[in-house]
Amino acid sequence: MQLGTRKLLDRAFTALGFGSIAMMGLMLLVVLVPIVGNGIGAIVFRGTVEHRRMLYNEFHRGDAGRLKLELAESDAARSEVYGMLDRFEAEMAGMDAVRREEYRPKYEQVQGALRALLGPLPHDEAPALARLKYGQTRWDKAEERLHDLLFEKVWDYSNPDEMAKSYEVSRSAAFKGTSLVKLFPYVENNIDRLLQPRWTLYWGFITDSSIDAHFFGGVWPEIQGTLFLALGAMLFAFPLGVIAAVYFTEYARDGFLTSLLRSANSTLAGVPSIVFGLFGLTFFINTLKVSESKSVLAGSLTLALMILPTIIRSAEEAILAVPKTYKEASLGLGATKWHTIITVILPAALPGILTGGVISLGRAAGETAPIIFTAAVSVGSDIGLADVFSSPTQALSWNIYNLASEHEAAAEIRHVQYGMVLALISIVMLLNMTAIILRARISKKLKG
Repeated sequence: MQLGTRKLLDRAFTALGFGSIAMMGLMLLVVLVPIVGNGIGAIVFRGTVEHRRMLYNEFHRGDAGRLKLELAESDAARSEVYGMLDRFEAEMAGMDAVRREEYRPKYEQVQGALRALLGPLPHDEAPALARLKYGQTRWDKAEERLHDLLFEKVWDYSNPDEMAKSYEVSRSAAFKGTSLVKLFPYVENNIDRLLQPRWTLYWGFITDSSIDAHFFGGVWPEIQGTLFLALGAMLFAFPLGVIAAVYFTEYARDGFLTSLLRSANSTLAGVPSIVFGLFGLTFFINTLKVSESKSVLAGSLTLALMILPTIIRSAEEAILAVPKTYKEASLGLGATKWHTIITVILPAALPGILTGGVISLGRAAGETAPIIFTAAVSVGSDIGLADVFSSPTQALSWNIYNLASEHEAAAEIRHVQYGMVLALISIVMLLNMTAIILRARISKKLKG
């Protein structure tokens, strides 16, 4: 090959490599930017007086004196709204039956929109659910509820050849000529007085438990459960993986059995994670009965089996990468084989072994399928170390899926879903960074 052609190919491959890296970085940004942007919105947002009232009532947190003043100002503005409702109800009582029945469903829609915006009306019974005790706690959601109050969606079925089309009309038009028509401009013009919005830094999203299926509160039980499962899986898988790697590299002889074991390990690395979940349910819970039902212990054991092939393979490669002269020098000085493995080979291979551990730890923290059948629940409280042997737990990966696909009000709590995703990514990055720093310090110590 001519020198010019070789240089041209080298430059082409270099450009292709840089282009691939840039494309990967761009795709990573496309994925991470909305996650980070929306996830931060779960902690930093414009909270209303309803949010501060909820924090004080449910978590006993906040400035009682300032909250009292804000509630007094908000109640003064709301009293006019409630007065308009009372006047219209009195007006309806004097209408004939036909006209009263015409207004009733429209008026009930207005009441429902006000309850969603401001909370229970004065004559309502005390709600049982927390979501019904308070109005909108976030200003962005309050603006959506204000729009629902001011406008009504109607459908046009006039053209039989086309699908029905929706459009919005002013809700106040339905009450033209009544006293209630003044309600809509009043709420629109005084929404700031009604809800008292201000910027809020809500660290409780990380440290609080959820209330009423994540309508309020935070995600601490999910964070704690994720850490328990991931670290528990590493507690079982890491020592077993390193021991297996030592056996394969230092003790196993080439033969049918060794080849079979290696093939089994490689096969397990490609098994779908849902299969591990079903196996964990059958073997650890139903057969070994490590717990009566779902538990952190059963989930950790299942995750440990799933990540074990990766740890074995990476540890084996790290041990094989240690120069043979290290082993020969140790044996030549009279050390036993086991002492050589413990004091020479494993310390030299530890950075590579930790690399496999880092990859496995991240996978264990983010897996959903294996813990569905063995450890995860949708609703529950945070658990302690004493509960890991018998109690299930919430986990970020499972609850992200559950809130996004099965929650009755998934669209209402998008900020919680994004906040959970950001928390999961942050945990994985934090664990990885810790392991990387530890690996770097060990490598530096070995070299120096």
